[in-house]
Amino acid sequence: MKRFSIPVLLMGLALLSSPVKAEDNVKIGKQNIKLNSNLMTPEALWAMGRVGAAEASADGKQIVYQIGYYSVKANKSQQKIAIINADGTGNTTLTTGSKSETDPTWYQGKIAFLSGGQLWTMNPDGSDRKQISKTSKAIEGFKFSPDGKKVILLHSLEFHEIIKKNPDDLPKASGRLVTDLMYRHWDHYVESIQHPFVADVTEDGIKDGIDILEGEPYECPMEPFGGIEQLAWAPDSKSIAYTCRKKTGLEYSISTDSDIYLYNIGTRETKNLCKPADYQAPEVDPTKSLKYQSVNAKENLKNNVGYDQNPKFSPDGKYVAWTSMEHDGYESDRNRLCVYNLATGEKKYVTESFDSGVDDFVWSDSKDVMIYFIGVWHATVNLYAINWKGELKQLTNTWDDFGQIHLMNNGKQLLMERHNYTSPADLYIVTPNFKKPEKTLTTQLTFENKHILDQLAKPTVQQRWVKTTDGKEMLTWIILPPNFDETKKYPTLLFCEGGPQSPVSQFWSYRWNFMIMASQGYVVVAPNRRGLPGFGQEWLEEISGDWTGQCINDYLSAIDDAANNLPYVDKDHLGAVGASFGGFSVYYLAGHHDKRFKAFISHDGAFNLAAMYLETEENWFSNWEYDEAYWHRPQLPNAKKTYHNSPHKFVEKWDTPILVIHGEKDYRINATQGMAAFNAARMKGLPAELLIFPDENHWVLKPQNGVLWQRTFFNWLDRWLK
Repeated sequence: MKRFSIPVLLMGLALLSSPVKAEDNVKIGKQNIKLNSNLMTPEALWAMGRVGAAEASADGKQIVYQIGYYSVKANKSQQKIAIINADGTGNTTLTTGSKSETDPTWYQGKIAFLSGGQLWTMNPDGSDRKQISKTSKAIEGFKFSPDGKKVILLHSLEFHEIIKKNPDDLPKASGRLVTDLMYRHWDHYVESIQHPFVADVTEDGIKDGIDILEGEPYECPMEPFGGIEQLAWAPDSKSIAYTCRKKTGLEYSISTDSDIYLYNIGTRETKNLCKPADYQAPEVDPTKSLKYQSVNAKENLKNNVGYDQNPKFSPDGKYVAWTSMEHDGYESDRNRLCVYNLATGEKKYVTESFDSGVDDFVWSDSKDVMIYFIGVWHATVNLYAINWKGELKQLTNTWDDFGQIHLMNNGKQLLMERHNYTSPADLYIVTPNFKKPEKTLTTQLTFENKHILDQLAKPTVQQRWVKTTDGKEMLTWIILPPNFDETKKYPTLLFCEGGPQSPVSQFWSYRWNFMIMASQGYVVVAPNRRGLPGFGQEWLEEISGDWTGQCINDYLSAIDDAANNLPYVDKDHLGAVGASFGGFSVYYLAGHHDKRFKAFISHDGAFNLAAMYLETEENWFSNWEYDEAYWHRPQLPNAKKTYHNSPHKFVEKWDTPILVIHGEKDYRINATQGMAAFNAARMKGLPAELLIFPDENHWVLKPQNGVLWQRTFFNWLDRWLK
């Protein structure tokens, strides 16, 4: 259970591959579908193109970007490369074959990209395609040096530190001999890890390079979602900053302590920018939360013991900045922006006045601004800037979520991605104005799904501030069906967010999509309950150790407010739905809702917390949230409360139909959690269904599975709420 940035989500969807070999040569392009009504359907949702990574040319006149298209019939996707002029003209898809082409970037006036595990270039018009690499291993990511003479290549290497290699004379043996923790991560067994290599760019092409972590059993980028953004070239092309958590096995499983390292190309020496050379991590008890242990003592926090990721050099090469979490073992700590002076070694946290996290950032080359960044505040992700004096200003203020952020047009503009509850991701050009933020200009560049969106009636999105049981104000999104009639009553869904510390901001999802929920005739109530970022650190941290306290009260406050004060809400037909921590919330509400709800849906939810403590692969999560292992006696107060309030202990109170959904490749919350919940409901005699996906992880990525998910979801709700 972890929050994920939009670029990460897009990247994860881009990895979708076909299980049907016969369809490998099928070209998948833009779907110019004609809808039978003006209401969103699962088929319309999966027909949409998905805008991915983008980059502007050096002169700012053209933007190249990745776009993904999906075929439900073929059950696969194809990633393509497109180009558009900065004035919005000339939008052209450059990929013409059936193979996916990804990771487009500008290189010496050409476009470099990946296809078939090798690096290629082409002209901006798609002509003169050339393969420029001939490496022995597939390339999984790349980044050219500023002088164009070298390139970082990401390769996967066999890894047998934890899962031993089977004997050579047993080539068909399927068993795995496991010797330590972290033997599987997210959705796969850990039998390979990525390393970055540095290769020369020559007239003869790019061949195998030098492993900058040679002989080290550590991954870089970091699992499960890290990519090339975790490495950066210095402007003089003489060094590389990279992200790495130099731990394995048990140590890895209980710690979030990653660091930023500086690798010298000439000497091949590596320096840790986060910690002194003689740093020794304190001994810890792996069965207790690190929050109370010496690694998180005040005097040790100066050593950057939490997540440190995604370094970026300043244009003059004097500084490197990265996102930094303060505490070890806390994956949802506030992401601060750390600026490191390469000459003096001084570290400064420049976003302390922003009581929320930094999602992404870019250095400015303007005298007025040091860094632009995006972050969530009051359930929207907007653009901010900070100058060298430490003055922080919000530059955009819309009901949207901004995603990726890049400099363009010699730093005068920003290339960004933006989306909201009724509009999937498109690219925008933002002209920032630090001195007069109200004059910041945002211009839409791509209109990838306009041909579909123009056929659809949009829901109405409203903000509502709800009084909580402890007298505070909680922002709650209300999404009303298209063609809304205020004289009618509508079945209503309480949306329970995951994370547990992910924002209920203006996200666009291809599964938990509020537009399709509203289009199916449901009012959606989506509260920013306790534990969500964007309302200050105190609000965020009230969830840890208290999953069933104020957080649950906030859920009930939101749905009770809607039922009692919104005349169009049918209080006799309420449902509660959610995934991950939201799925846990549904299981808990099933035993504590006092007959408010008529239907539940839980996807990938935690059901038995004692079992989950040992089942999940990232043990730091359970340690931080539960405080300690369930077998400790006497138990700490939060641990006692957590295990006592595990949803499986209240099944005797379950009285409402429930749909359970789970992926068998979900190693974060194992499928046995969902199976146990479904079995309990049926053994109690309750109406229940289990939608199990043998080939999906914590998400649902394959097109036909995605459509099946949506159809099952709404068939269940319609059965009990309509």
